[in-house]
Amino acid sequence: MAVIRYLGHAAFDVKLVGFDGKEKRILIDPWLENPLSPVKVADYRGVRVDYIIVTHDHSDHLGNAVELASLTRGAVVGVYEVAEKVRAQGVEAIGGNVGGVLSVDDLFIVLTPALHSSSSGVPTGVVVGGSDARVYHAGDTGLFGDMALIGELYSPDIALLPIGGHFTMGVKEAVKAVQLLRPRVAVPMHYNTFPLIRADPGEFKKLVEALTPAKVALLKPGDSLTYPA
Repeated sequence: MAVIRYLGHAAFDVKLVGFDGKEKRILIDPWLENPLSPVKVADYRGVRVDYIIVTHDHSDHLGNAVELASLTRGAVVGVYEVAEKVRAQGVEAIGGNVGGVLSVDDLFIVLTPALHSSSSGVPTGVVVGGSDARVYHAGDTGLFGDMALIGELYSPDIALLPIGGHFTMGVKEAVKAVQLLRPRVAVPMHYNTFPLIRADPGEFKKLVEALTPAKVALLKPGDSLTYPA
């Protein structure tokens, strides 16, 4: 059974059952100093985290990855240049690129394209999965047609999608993303952290559930989604 906890902005704490039968804990884009975060970096002291996935190196996504890797001994996973940047700061890192599945034995991890910018390497999304569920975190991205290929190739059960506009997709584009990806559950993210990215998640839910078979889970920071419910 997968558990996805929203930590505000684009940060998530994900628990999946690995292919070795053991629970795996994954942090994605762990900017825990975001103004909506229900947790602090220190809360992870002594907590086992297996992987810390970073979609790109903007400060609101790379966030506290290095500190968390030092505290938890979790390996940072990201595009090659981002992995090298954090490895130079003394933490374990696994660098890959957009393409095929990464060579990680206990989970399915594939970096996907994203339409955005990055100071190091290229921006990405990620599909991460275990024996219980696959989760697609789109990272920061605009809408692009090859989201249909992500849905076709990797069949994500849950899609975590930005809806805030200005830097990423807005509500209208994110609804189309759901149509292309065809997940069972969609979760909006990257909205209402700042005035520039104000959006109405209720509108997203209404449109998605009217136009697609997917259900929308509106998570407040600190809330968790269990899949299957």
